[in-house]
Amino acid sequence: MSRNNYIFTSESVSEGHPDKVCDRISDAVLDALLAQEPEARVACETFATTNRVIIGGEIGLSDQEKLHEYMVRIEDIARDCIRDIGYEQEKFHWKTCEITNLLHEQSAHIAQGVNAATDKEEGAGDQGIMFGFATNETKALMPAPILYAHAILQRLAEVRKNGTEPALGPDAKSQLSVRYENGKPVGVSSLVLSTQHMDPDLTSADIRAIVEPYIIEVLPEGWLTDDTKWHVNPTGKFVIGGPDGDAGLTGRKIIVDTYGGAAPHGGGAFSGKDPTKVDRSAAYAARYLAKNVVAAGLAEKCTIQLSYAIGVSKPLSIYCDTFGTGAVAPVAIEAAIDKVMDLTPRGIREHLSLNKPIYQRTAAYGHFGRAPEADGGFSWENTNLVEALKAAV
Repeated sequence: MSRNNYIFTSESVSEGHPDKVCDRISDAVLDALLAQEPEARVACETFATTNRVIIGGEIGLSDQEKLHEYMVRIEDIARDCIRDIGYEQEKFHWKTCEITNLLHEQSAHIAQGVNAATDKEEGAGDQGIMFGFATNETKALMPAPILYAHAILQRLAEVRKNGTEPALGPDAKSQLSVRYENGKPVGVSSLVLSTQHMDPDLTSADIRAIVEPYIIEVLPEGWLTDDTKWHVNPTGKFVIGGPDGDAGLTGRKIIVDTYGGAAPHGGGAFSGKDPTKVDRSAAYAARYLAKNVVAAGLAEKCTIQLSYAIGVSKPLSIYCDTFGTGAVAPVAIEAAIDKVMDLTPRGIREHLSLNKPIYQRTAAYGHFGRAPEADGGFSWENTNLVEALKAAV
């Protein structure tokens, strides 16, 4: 039996968090190659530590000369990312950190499984399971704890970068414990905010005075009360941040990237992977399907699972769970999904227009719950499948 009254917690990390610096660089490499060739193959991983960034993995373009041209540009792409995030620290500076490029061409053995041929359709880039989730507890059809944990950090990044709050640094983490009554979010029982600051003399109380107005601005009215427990920079000073304070690695914040622990996650991370990798594209498709199921009124809450085998085009399974909130049986939704969307890797990419340089913006503040953009960014957040799903069930 599901619980109606409880507290659920999710966390987010800012674009300056060491892992997010790495996600950003990996996705920037991906975008640069997709801008050159929509069918580019990219699996880019980044590692960052004090005064050093190492980029590795595999990339592929049909034009080998162009591929070598882009290999030379990788260092500039990484420096541009670090500069935009805001790192100009003595031990991690966009101008002076050492950048090592270890990228190489895509394995021919992986390519043969993915590439279309006269006797086969384009296959999935790997085996795996992918999950999508949606709930009607917020307008974005996202779980409230992760949605607002992201929103707090995104707002603080805005005022840091536009010069309104120059005392704030790039590295930050938020955590919200949200109180639910009758299954719906109604308030915040506790809030944790740790943010880097540039002035070493600032106290935790000073930082709270800076950030509190923006947190109040972002959260729904009435969610913060006298009973809400605040923990702002609870360890005290936070001057040394980013990869100088802690090493970073691509793909290490997958729960932050998705649903904050409110839903299952598959085995793969997203950043740095082109959309032939179903770790990414099928997770986007599963979110798109779950969101449209909820938007169509077929359920109040929905999880979709897809599974794939490397080199095989069609999903091995489609699973739906509506947690007892469905207007129709989950098996009917599964059948409808199979009718209304081609879930082969190419079908997903074409339906959601994923072969575009739209990924760098996903590297921080969540891949889901964002507004669809005019150039195709966050296309998986559209609800344009509602009528087709209704008709199919």
